[in-house]
Amino acid sequence: MAQGRFLTGGTMGHVVRMTATGAMGITFVFLVDAANLFWVSQLGQPQLVAAIGFAYAVQFFSVSIAVGLMIAATAVISRSIGTGNRDQARRQAGAAVVISVSILTFVILLIVGFRHQLVGFTGAEGETARLAARYLGITIPSLIPMSAALVLSGTLRADGYGAKAMYITLFSGMVLMVVDPVLIFWMELGLDGAAYGLVLFRFALLALAVYFAVIQMQLVERPRLRTMRNIAGPFMVVAGPAIATQMSTPAGNYLLTIVMARYGDEAMAAWAVVGRLTVVVFGGVFALSGAIGGIFGQNYGAGQMDRVRSTYRNALLFCLIYTLVAWGLMLIATPHVIAAFGLTGVGRDVIGAFTLVGVGGFVFIGALFVSNAAFNNLGRPAWSTLVNWSKDGILSFPAAALLAGWFGATGVIYGQAVAGAVMGVIAATWGWFYVKGLRGPQDAPLDPAAARAYPTPD
Repeated sequence: MAQGRFLTGGTMGHVVRMTATGAMGITFVFLVDAANLFWVSQLGQPQLVAAIGFAYAVQFFSVSIAVGLMIAATAVISRSIGTGNRDQARRQAGAAVVISVSILTFVILLIVGFRHQLVGFTGAEGETARLAARYLGITIPSLIPMSAALVLSGTLRADGYGAKAMYITLFSGMVLMVVDPVLIFWMELGLDGAAYGLVLFRFALLALAVYFAVIQMQLVERPRLRTMRNIAGPFMVVAGPAIATQMSTPAGNYLLTIVMARYGDEAMAAWAVVGRLTVVVFGGVFALSGAIGGIFGQNYGAGQMDRVRSTYRNALLFCLIYTLVAWGLMLIATPHVIAAFGLTGVGRDVIGAFTLVGVGGFVFIGALFVSNAAFNNLGRPAWSTLVNWSKDGILSFPAAALLAGWFGATGVIYGQAVAGAVMGVIAATWGWFYVKGLRGPQDAPLDPAAARAYPTPD
């Protein structure tokens, strides 16, 4: 039986390699998404950009569920690989795809049916609300194939094939980069063209994920009914907290959108740009959390706790260096970003606050992501849920509302940074003491269902 790729070699090398490939893929996708917003902004109607911002606040929920299922799949599969049970890993991958698609189908039906009400709750009104709901109606169903693609990408990362996982998003992003201006300008579809481009992108993700994970690497076994019955329960024991953890971010974003909406379309246009800039600039930090999950999982499954601890340390160091570099670059780029998206009035102030304070706050938010990866893959996924909801569900909204009362729209950015700093320090410290105290898989007892999903070595 082939040994897991992360069980030997320097852990910093694994962290950098997996994060670099993950970051290149995810950053390119988000860069293309930002380009999508840029093309729409060139139509000269801030209302269209604001509509995408409102739609993003709603769509973020379903995307986060899909990401949570991917994280759970990576955790479960990498643990099985660490114990040498690759047949079980293949069965788990197949089951994870079916579970993910089933759950997302149910969620999408709800969002499509209630999209007008959900958009209205964010504070959108009139034509802006109608456009946001229309954008959701076109794009939301395509999250079903995207959910399957994410699980397959997570399967590749769990087995150490970071480059192939990167190709999935990189090549699909190229498709979107080409079709977006064609649909938006040449075919004169405007906002609808941006939505259709996103749908094509998500189907391209699925096609490439199936090719690399299923056809080329043969990492996925077609799930039988008996396999589904045996794996679905244990998998959801892990997936439930992971989904709950991921849901905290869109919940926090939704609440902050409500606060920002009070300041008009100019502020909301800037908020939409902030959302895209966040994922573009910090693609490496977002990728870090998913990329190191397989490293944690394989070494944990093999009982190599010294490598688990060094992975945690190196991930924190990588995150710190990455964030400081990104902060400096964003400060330099601020006037260019404002000019490129045609932001005016309060929108300029929001972007300035983000590059000066909000970006710096990711020093702490990144540390929180590292602790999330540790908790999710080392037997304590509920702890990730706790720290994330403490930040997004308890601290962010009151901090943003309070500071917005003092500073206006820029206070939303300040409140988000304060909440991230407080919980980032707490989560990173908690995660370190937990990892430091582990002596073997037996030190993190799981309930019987989770134990079947997370087998320990003989």
